Amino acid sequence: MKRLKTFGRFTMKAAVVTQFGPLPPVYAEFPDPTPAEGQHLIRVSAASISQITRSRASGTHYSAKAPLPLVAGVDGVGVREDGRRVYFLMPAPPYGAMAEYCVVRAEQCIELPDELEDGAAAAMAIPGMSSWAALRERAQLRAGETVLINGATGISGQLAVQIAKHLGAGKVIATGRHPATLNTLKSLGADVVVSLAQEEAPLQAALRQAFEQGVDVVLDYLWGPSVQALISAAVQSGPAGVPVRLVQIGAASGASIELPGAALRSSPLQLMGSGIGSVPMPRLLAAIKNVLASAPTARLQIATRNVPLAEVTQAWAMNDSRERIVLRP
Repeated sequence: MKRLKTFGRFTMKAAVVTQFGPLPPVYAEFPDPTPAEGQHLIRVSAASISQITRSRASGTHYSAKAPLPLVAGVDGVGVREDGRRVYFLMPAPPYGAMAEYCVVRAEQCIELPDELEDGAAAAMAIPGMSSWAALRERAQLRAGETVLINGATGISGQLAVQIAKHLGAGKVIATGRHPATLNTLKSLGADVVVSLAQEEAPLQAALRQAFEQGVDVVLDYLWGPSVQALISAAVQSGPAGVPVRLVQIGAASGASIELPGAALRSSPLQLMGSGIGSVPMPRLLAAIKNVLASAPTARLQIATRNVPLAEVTQAWAMNDSRERIVLRP
């Protein structure tokens, strides 16, 4: 592993955060990490720019607690000192995944299938985990149930469609705004697609029809107005006494909603969240391991764009929710 020595210390190139806020990380030198007992030194080959990476780097995520300066990135793919190719999660601070090297606890490393390419593994791990954990850990999905994915045209939603089918969903309903992507979701496993871009009356009619036919689980990546419409349809149109488990995962359309208390009192609607805090870290790691192990046989697809780590500042502005930016040191 090649190192650069400066002023008596080894340094590496990394995406460095010097202050919390809206500015992107900068490509700069950072002290080289030294693994402590129980940690592995990893030579990084790929790290993706996920939403949690952005929010932790800006200091706005509830789990952002590391002191500054720090290296951005919560997960990635690389090679350990023993030559094993692994996916890793949550490097030891202040080191992050967007660097030439990082240090990670042994239990937070997952060996990768030979068939899974580094960039694809780095790109799909967190968005894939979001739906796998929501369906298995929170909703307790049973084979044959109907799953509605709200916000399925984004990266996470597209993977959620595929993973729901892989885990045995009998029917998958997908909602979204991007017409071109919405039209491709049936090829990924969606049985029904509903455009959120249509007028309120036809949208409500489409949602009511879906719930009249039966929806068991809702995975929500949007929150905001679309969830209010979903809850209204579930309460008014769902079969009497049949619970709908709504799992909140992301908030791309708003941080809050108006929820009448009567909606909960008059229906068996169950609201829950899924993420860091609501699911223990070992279970999140298990979900990621299952996603990565299943990816080759389930043929999970994810759109990626590879960008050199040196261009991290420019890459930070590439905020297309339908493809995942992967930085390559």
